Amino acid sequence: MTIVILLLIGLVSATFGSIVGLGGGIITVPALMYLGPVLMGREYSATEAVGTSLTVLIITALSSSLTYMKQKKIDYKGGWLYFAASGPASMLGAALTGVLNPDRFQLIFGFFMLAMAGLLIARDYIKPFQIDWSIKRSFTDAQGQTYHYGYTILSALLLGFLVGLVSGLFGIGGGSLFVPVMVILFGYPAHIATATSMFVIFFSAILGSSVHMWNGDVDWMSVAALAPGAWIGGKAGAWIAGKLSGKGLLWLLRITMFGVAVKTIAEGWT
Repeated sequence: MTIVILLLIGLVSATFGSIVGLGGGIITVPALMYLGPVLMGREYSATEAVGTSLTVLIITALSSSLTYMKQKKIDYKGGWLYFAASGPASMLGAALTGVLNPDRFQLIFGFFMLAMAGLLIARDYIKPFQIDWSIKRSFTDAQGQTYHYGYTILSALLLGFLVGLVSGLFGIGGGSLFVPVMVILFGYPAHIATATSMFVIFFSAILGSSVHMWNGDVDWMSVAALAPGAWIGGKAGAWIAGKLSGKGLLWLLRITMFGVAVKTIAEGWT
């Protein structure tokens, strides 16, 4: 029964995460912490849930990135620049996870999820800022459509650092911050931002999870059970993202994030 539940968690979180470039950890971490004692007969500490989620995130991000590579939607030049800062920052975030006590972690994680739910809602209504960036980029996808966007090296490194820090600290990949900022601030088309986000998350998750592995915060039995669903979900999410707008799934994710955020904040506060 436990294996089936973990398999489904991996599948659902990876599918949602790949569609919008989140990575899936924003579902995996609270699912392990709250469903573990109820449905799986065991409790996951905050650091163990984060470490396990970040390790599974490697599989999710690799699976979806391979699909996005075939669709030719990844901006590799921008992706490597973001990773230059997000990789080391993810290791820093992972190291900081163990410093937070459980109640403080719940509060910070809850408020972060609340903010990210707001960003996901705002993404549909806020038009990209018209900024004359010093680095101007264009990208032509597999369908021959060309998109124009831009950034500066400093702004890209700063975004990469924040994404990596969030990824390592909360085990969620950081795409919930990455994608909205890329779309709203840098002017990325949404599907290119999503694909590039998963590409960066793959490499950042490797470095971030290595710290959790070193600290013994990864439950390998849970990783083994989550992995098949994460691999299938990563591919399914990337395929769905290429075929559908995903607005219905996005709203379901927003509502879920909001509900979990309120519950997490309430428990951390009391």
